[in-house]
Amino acid sequence: MIVRRLRTSWRPILIATALLTAGCHATPPSSGASPVAVSPAAPPITPSAAETSILPHTPDDQSADDPINHVIAISIDGLNPRAIEELGKSRTPAFHRLMREGACTLNARTVREETSTTPNHTTMLTGRRVDARHGGHGYTENFDNGSTIHKAAGHYVASVFDVVHDHGGSTAFFGAKSKFRLYKRTWNTSGAPDRVGRNDGRAKIDRFTIDRNNTRLVSKFTVDLRRNPRDFTFAHLSLPDRAGHASGFMGPQYLDAVTRTDRLVGRILNAVADRPDVRRHTLVILTADHGGRGGGSHYRASKLQNFRIPFMAWGPGVTAGRNLYSLNPTFRSPGSSRTSYHGKQPIRNGDLANLATDALDLPRVPGSEFDSPRTLNLFVNGPVSRRRHPLLGSRSLRTAYTSPDRSSLVGKAPKILIMAPGSSQVRPAHR
Repeated sequence: MIVRRLRTSWRPILIATALLTAGCHATPPSSGASPVAVSPAAPPITPSAAETSILPHTPDDQSADDPINHVIAISIDGLNPRAIEELGKSRTPAFHRLMREGACTLNARTVREETSTTPNHTTMLTGRRVDARHGGHGYTENFDNGSTIHKAAGHYVASVFDVVHDHGGSTAFFGAKSKFRLYKRTWNTSGAPDRVGRNDGRAKIDRFTIDRNNTRLVSKFTVDLRRNPRDFTFAHLSLPDRAGHASGFMGPQYLDAVTRTDRLVGRILNAVADRPDVRRHTLVILTADHGGRGGGSHYRASKLQNFRIPFMAWGPGVTAGRNLYSLNPTFRSPGSSRTSYHGKQPIRNGDLANLATDALDLPRVPGSEFDSPRTLNLFVNGPVSRRRHPLLGSRSLRTAYTSPDRSSLVGKAPKILIMAPGSSQVRPAHR
């Protein structure tokens, strides 16, 4: 479990000795690259402290999801949300379970610039747009070019893996396409130093698995989940995209692939539900990198069928059966428009990174843009829930104990922490 801090909105003095160890259909319908030359691998970029610093929490980092200790992010490659509607509950029971028991929209958006796999997955993991000229991750190729995301951006690009790992959490990536080895090279081989608390090393992804066989990949994932539930796991399934390219998106073979994918998602949900201790503390987020319709291509980023995607959340405290736009007035349902990055934003797949870190009560992903204010809400009652802390009992708590000198107390010796009435600062007691 990641070690976190006390909720700073408590007004009484708290003294604790802590031994710290390591309704989707209501959404209105919305509006509808060739590979480039492979560049040689570049030497790892040495990040500066400013680029890699993952700061401890400020009061604004607080969120609504205290029971959550594990986040599972699932990306369904090429999932057109219209397929879920067309197939219905009988052929996609797992997707409809997420919709019925969780909060969702079938009218979320990809990044504006691209509707291809690698740029959008990089956005999901970093919370950045693509365009490096405006703070994006810069990775436009839809294949592994042998280099790193850092090289594409011109500087170190942090990910959700950085934040979770550097705060003492365990991470995993399960992918069904070999191109995602790019991420192992980026965040393991070329990962930044861990500057938060105990040094857990540069490799940010503890388990990295690529298997093109989706059924076998999910078996490996569920075994890992049952043996060792991780703080953050990212799983990628590719069957709809594969069928879409081979036989056309939204055709019979494609719809069959969505049905088979639904069964795989059901296996993941059942693996979570089989362990009550995991089910009570796990948030599942499901989205897609792009949609698609007809033909064998989804690369025209101006087409509704390509940029419209689902976004679902399921877990403890998540409002059952609610539309995410109705829960989040700070986001704007885009109707059928493509949308720009100006003004009120739609829910995007890029919101995943900060939604995950927020759920785990961790800082924002450094350099991220999407949901950077941490306003995407899954909970009907806002930011109040209850967690049983092993030392303090049942309290409404945040659990990131962070010392004033910006070092995490993960793996440190016991320390007495005091929070003064009305203060948002946690400070060590004088002994």
